[in-house]
Amino acid sequence: MVIKNIPLKDYADSIKIVLVGTTHPGNIGAAARAIKTMGLRHLDLVCPKEFPSEQAIYRSKAAKDILENARIYQSLLESVKDCEMVIGTSARNRKVPWPVLDPKNASKEINSNVRNNSKVAIVFGREDRGLTNEELGLCNLHVHIPTNEDYTSLNLAQAVQIMTYEVRMSFIGEDNLESDQEWDVDIATSDQTERLIEHMDELMQDVEFYDIENPRKLLMRVRRFFKRSGIDVMEANIFRGLFSTIQKKLDK
Repeated sequence: MVIKNIPLKDYADSIKIVLVGTTHPGNIGAAARAIKTMGLRHLDLVCPKEFPSEQAIYRSKAAKDILENARIYQSLLESVKDCEMVIGTSARNRKVPWPVLDPKNASKEINSNVRNNSKVAIVFGREDRGLTNEELGLCNLHVHIPTNEDYTSLNLAQAVQIMTYEVRMSFIGEDNLESDQEWDVDIATSDQTERLIEHMDELMQDVEFYDIENPRKLLMRVRRFFKRSGIDVMEANIFRGLFSTIQKKLDK
């Protein structure tokens, strides 16, 4: 199952950059250029304000092929549902803490997942307000770029460049030693994990575990637990089988 001695040119097939709600088409073009310079080639656009765009093409320089092959979606979930690892870029201090890494350590996680045949999405939010809480909740972990506290403003394409650079370095770095540990089952995709979370929510409602009108932070904590666990397909099926069995007992 582990990808042995993965060639640099091949890791790009397992990683995609996702831009959510981008308002300025020039930023899409500049991000495409950043993506290509670091050897990646897959770009998803979620609800871009303006695309296709001549300005995007102009800013992409020699990365027009990235734009030509970009896929457009109406929601982040549609874009990442086939990915086992989803990493969201965030500058937010959440009321419910989420696993947060810097770009270098996040790239090590990406490297590890790619070598275990997982698909990875790196998600960037809107220029003015980033990703929503709901969108961040779809991510397994968050990455924060530690900018100067006196001036934290970072252009979207710059953020993409930093992340894609660290990803590339994680694959060509001298300390990138092949792991001897192999996982026996594929990691659950984002879509499979979402269905598991929904199923657990149904069960908790069935047993009146929480006040539906006032769930507080319970559901977000449940979501955080499963998203950070790296749960595999068999484990997800075990949980869902357990939930279904309990529901059947309740119906008798």
